[in-house]
Amino acid sequence: MKRYTGFKLLIVDDHEHNLFTLRTLIERHMDVQVFEADSGQQAIDIALHEPAIDLIILDVQMPGMDGFQTASMLKIRSKTKDIPIIFLTAAFKTEAFQQKGYEVGAVDYLLKPIDDNQLINKISTYFRLIEKERGLNRVLEQKVKERTAELAAAKRHLENILTHMGEALLLLNPEGEIESVNPAACEMLSYPEDDLVGMTIADIFEEEEQEQAGAFFGTWLEALIRTGALNRIEARFIAKDGRRVPILFSRTAVKDEAGELQHIICIAKDMTGYVREEDAVDSAS
Repeated sequence: MKRYTGFKLLIVDDHEHNLFTLRTLIERHMDVQVFEADSGQQAIDIALHEPAIDLIILDVQMPGMDGFQTASMLKIRSKTKDIPIIFLTAAFKTEAFQQKGYEVGAVDYLLKPIDDNQLINKISTYFRLIEKERGLNRVLEQKVKERTAELAAAKRHLENILTHMGEALLLLNPEGEIESVNPAACEMLSYPEDDLVGMTIADIFEEEEQEQAGAFFGTWLEALIRTGALNRIEARFIAKDGRRVPILFSRTAVKDEAGELQHIICIAKDMTGYVREEDAVDSAS
């Protein structure tokens, strides 16, 4: 049973008889598509214009551009640089020539006359390696596809939570500038999202104690860097129309692997209509 259907093999030799012999041998054992070139330049042209050549069998001794020069030209082109090349030669048999063949990028250097089974086994070896690599790539691509789908689903789920959560959420950079908000924040502050992004937290926030108002962000940073989170405090948002919206406010630091502050997540609950415990006690008195 013939194997390797769909593979493409380029054989290069300046003698027509050698091309015929190679083609006949290969097609006897393999169901591959064989391309022929009788010169180095023709080999380069075929490899550049025929998509996905899998293997090149290249004669060394050719007039004009020899096999070494041809291999060098193939290896400097991005489209052909990864195609495995097997050299075949009857003349350049010394170890120095074999070393040169490997230096210009060949994966094998075979001497003529070559045993038919040896050549077929060599070709089969490289086709099996290519099959294995392609199989691994397919598995990897499938895993990447599945992981991408999982991440997209998780992202949609998180976005859905943020969109429908009742609390206002604001994402700040370390300088206190607002980078993103959820719909609840826009509704609470009566600002469209595009207006809020780029504002600073100081533009929309005030703490209950007046003396804290000027330096509260610096205090935040110090505490966030030290602890990673701050307990809820009672404060007020300043809406677009000047309204003070009472809120219960918490902040969390997001740090990178080096421990540097990257973002600050702020969550605010609208406390309009709620009565503080101490206020309730005062009213009862």
